[in-house]
Amino acid sequence: MFESQIAPTYHLEPSEEQESDFILNLGPQHPGTHGVLRVILHMDGEYILTADPVLGYGHRMQEKIAENMTWAQVLPYMARMDYLSALSYNQAWVCLVEKMCGYEVPPRAEYIRVLTTELNRISSHLLWFGAFLLDLGAFTPFLHAFEDREKLLDLLETITGSRLTYCFFRFGGVGADVDATFLRETQEFLDQMRAHLPGYHELVTGNVIFEHRTKNVGVILPFDTSGYGLSGPVLRGSGEAYDVRVKEPYSIYPELKFNVPVEQTGDCMGRYLVRLAEIDESLNMIDQILANIPDGDIQAKVPKIIKPPEGEASMAVETPRGELMIYAVSDGTKIPYRVKYRVPSFANLSIFSKMARGQLLADALAILGSLDLVIPEIDR
Repeated sequence: MFESQIAPTYHLEPSEEQESDFILNLGPQHPGTHGVLRVILHMDGEYILTADPVLGYGHRMQEKIAENMTWAQVLPYMARMDYLSALSYNQAWVCLVEKMCGYEVPPRAEYIRVLTTELNRISSHLLWFGAFLLDLGAFTPFLHAFEDREKLLDLLETITGSRLTYCFFRFGGVGADVDATFLRETQEFLDQMRAHLPGYHELVTGNVIFEHRTKNVGVILPFDTSGYGLSGPVLRGSGEAYDVRVKEPYSIYPELKFNVPVEQTGDCMGRYLVRLAEIDESLNMIDQILANIPDGDIQAKVPKIIKPPEGEASMAVETPRGELMIYAVSDGTKIPYRVKYRVPSFANLSIFSKMARGQLLADALAILGSLDLVIPEIDR
């Protein structure tokens, strides 16, 4: 039986107390943690001996809240966990309830769901791109990313009525139909985003400073990916081509042709390249949706008060950060008996302690940024 180890950049002797040893608190107000996350760092000069994340500063008891509300009342709370991919969380909850109740969703509604969810995925990756480069000291990429993201948020606002914490999906369908203007503006955004992506690579990917800050930094070995329960771009950056949309297909994803981007390096650069490739794949999916979206209803007939039959069910979706799974138990009433969320950021953060050991403090910020954590998702 053998244990994998990520080779540290510094020879560690934590048992030997040295004059240079000290404790450093990274967060909970540090901008590099992107939320109320505290990491207790045991340092030897500029090198990290141990890194211990401290969670719970924003804990809101989301699961217990869900067990004291009706099935419909839970839906707005989903967006408050991962506010950067609220529509993925919307989709997980409505698909779970539809599975329990046996509701059939009209094809047009399914197309609209995936269309808006993939737009939301792009907006999430654009925010990560800008914030990640800002963590590394580059300001210009942040401006480019947010300029594109702003146009995308304007687009989503026209149909959902919100810019961030969307509550757009409904049991059996969606809250509003898309018109010709929305479809035309979506196509315009696709054309614009495709034209801008090569500039992202030209500005950042080949930059020698960026390469030195990300290549061979924060390496995750394939041996560790399953042990820590990693998913999403963090997993695919280490060579594992697992995507819920392919492995456990739902909605109309089986009808769409798309690739699952994978990088073999397992470092910060690999995770960066996966996310940029995913933006391109989402653009391709939206192109197919615009070309094939059917006419018809956007809402199935469902009861005003939802009471799933007694039993249990689970539903998994692919969010921008990885696999979200919801498990729920119904006792036949209008209030869920038990609810459990399995969120990707919690699992992805779990490997940070191992990745940070032996690294420079500056590299730890690059590693933390490459994980694309949403802290309210962890502190649900």
